[in-house]
Amino acid sequence: MRLLQYFLFFICIIATANGQQLKVTGNVTDEQNLPLPGVNIIIKGTSSGTQTDFDGNYTIMASKGDILSFTYIGYVAQEITFKGQSSTINIKMEASAAELEEVVVTAYGIQRSRRSLGYSVSSVKGSRRKGKRTKHKLRGKVTGVQVSNASGTNGAANAIRIRGINSVSNNEEPLYIVDGVPIKKKNIAKIKAIDPAKIAKVDVLKNENATTIYGSRAKHGCVIITTHSGTYTVKNNESYKEITENKFERVHLAPLSTFSIDVDKASYSNIRRMINNGNKIPTDAVKIEEMINYFDYAYKQPQGKHPFAIHTEYGDTPWNPDTQLVKIGIKGKEVPQEEIPASNLVFLIDVSGSMSNDNKLPLLKKAFKLLVNQLREKDKVSIVVYAGAAGLVLEPTSGAHKNKINRALQNLEAGGSTAGGEGIKLAYKIAKENFIKEGNNRVILATDGDFNVGMSSDKDMKQLIEEKRKSGVFLTCLGFGMGNYKDSKLETLADKGNGNHAYIDTMQEAQRILGKEFGGTLYTIAKDVKIQVEFNPNKIQAYRLIGYENRLLADEDFIDDTKDAGELGSGHTVTALYEIVPVGVKSKYLKDIADLKYTKTNTNTQFGNELLTVKFRYKQPQGEKSIQMTHVLNTNENNIITQDFNFAAAVAWFGMKLRKSKFIKNEKLDTIIALAETNKNNDDQGYRAEFVRLVNAYEGL
Repeated sequence: MRLLQYFLFFICIIATANGQQLKVTGNVTDEQNLPLPGVNIIIKGTSSGTQTDFDGNYTIMASKGDILSFTYIGYVAQEITFKGQSSTINIKMEASAAELEEVVVTAYGIQRSRRSLGYSVSSVKGSRRKGKRTKHKLRGKVTGVQVSNASGTNGAANAIRIRGINSVSNNEEPLYIVDGVPIKKKNIAKIKAIDPAKIAKVDVLKNENATTIYGSRAKHGCVIITTHSGTYTVKNNESYKEITENKFERVHLAPLSTFSIDVDKASYSNIRRMINNGNKIPTDAVKIEEMINYFDYAYKQPQGKHPFAIHTEYGDTPWNPDTQLVKIGIKGKEVPQEEIPASNLVFLIDVSGSMSNDNKLPLLKKAFKLLVNQLREKDKVSIVVYAGAAGLVLEPTSGAHKNKINRALQNLEAGGSTAGGEGIKLAYKIAKENFIKEGNNRVILATDGDFNVGMSSDKDMKQLIEEKRKSGVFLTCLGFGMGNYKDSKLETLADKGNGNHAYIDTMQEAQRILGKEFGGTLYTIAKDVKIQVEFNPNKIQAYRLIGYENRLLADEDFIDDTKDAGELGSGHTVTALYEIVPVGVKSKYLKDIADLKYTKTNTNTQFGNELLTVKFRYKQPQGEKSIQMTHVLNTNENNIITQDFNFAAAVAWFGMKLRKSKFIKNEKLDTIIALAETNKNNDDQGYRAEFVRLVNAYEGL
């Protein structure tokens, strides 16, 4: 009876403590009163926290007397005590004048501190014998430590809980220290995957007094791993396809420029993630065309028989006074959601151990709920997952049963290796079995791209997906996470699978991709879309396509209907920029060439007012024969430069800066910022203002 009373008393204490918490809301802005998205708000001394959304708004539960810490890269941190008198706390953050430096404070000498500090430390010696797993050594040998398989599947990542299963905080991970270095939460999955043969010893600290050394991060205990080498480091295994920047081509030698369209936007959101985290940006992660195409431009809706409209304009190049820019814009017809044919969707979700971080599977679940909420009764969804193997976890289910679909998503757990190839095969099999003729048949792959079982090379995955696309099923690739994000694999899958590719770093980006652009992301209005530009040698002596390096086609591929190219979704736009050298201008980028002996070039002068001709080819989603459109850009004395033109130029300029391009004479970030700042009107969603903030933040890195 007394034990029951103690238990009820304990429950009452918890309920009372929770009852004292209040919902605190507010808005965080900079000195110009512009909202700051991604600001970290932490209750000091705890692991409870949140981030501001796209509009700078936040919500957090706090108790009277709690100290709220506001931190953001490039800004002075602020601490505010919650007095409980008002549930609204608005913050204006000031830019930091100090340079950012990395300071690492590491606690060493745990072995020496045991006697004097009286910590509760349990040790387990490692073994070099192959297959001897440290997790089994911990189980049953260290008091108060529970090691369990999170998902119940073989090969799954194991969860370690310290202080026993009755702890109030039994769902929290302990702090990991490897060879004296505290490991960030995002890298815990990598630590759990360390080869046990490399581990010399594991110490477990269970007493909360350990926080005097490691701070509040160790309040749920601490696992201290010592490897035999003593020099273990967490490596960044992100991979990007090598990009060789396009150079200037002489018009009289190469009058045609041909490429496949690209509506992917993954590069921009990935770069945004790196800048917000203060990370170095690999040059091959910068795809300028994806940066430009991230933004909306005021292109008019198509009129007439074609579902596309072509728009062109030209003006001066802001980074080089000796050249000019040409902007080519394609606008796809917007199909109302109610007119989109019935959808047969297969969610193919990576639930391997590498997906356990908060910005991977947990974010993925929330993101997919946005998509599920827009499904109609005539739509159906299946869910296939893969880790060490692939399996079907949800049979085809009508969009009318949203709760059932969301429950299936919520029940997913991360653990195991990554058999991506098997998952793709099963997903396409399910999609084909439930194929809707004249419908929208699509596999939606969500992963960090880290395939390590079965087919894993880009070449293998390319061959597999090229075979599967013959089924008429389209593909959307959604990338999540950091540290081992495989952009190159997802780009290959999307390009060869009649699909598109996006990177989701926040719920705001999920709302954009799966909410605002739902139709364009999931419904294709044209496939194998190609552009070919022919330049008039009477006006232009050389040209350079900015970006699209991985999308270039041979000139003869333009009229070859067997050649694969990009896809356009409902309402999608495509923007391409050419830097051109006008006739008569001396440019250091054009080297002299020897006279030709056998070939003489005669130019046609009857098209004197034409700068160039844009030829555009596409196929209908289920068609096999291309349809062609043509558009001519003429010189115009009354040519008016739009704000869209200038803003797109600013984005391209910044991308070239990130890529360390040899083609920019002016590399000053403040001039890029000024150009973008003065041309960020028509910015209802705030994306252009965010770009200005990103360039400012990059300037401080």
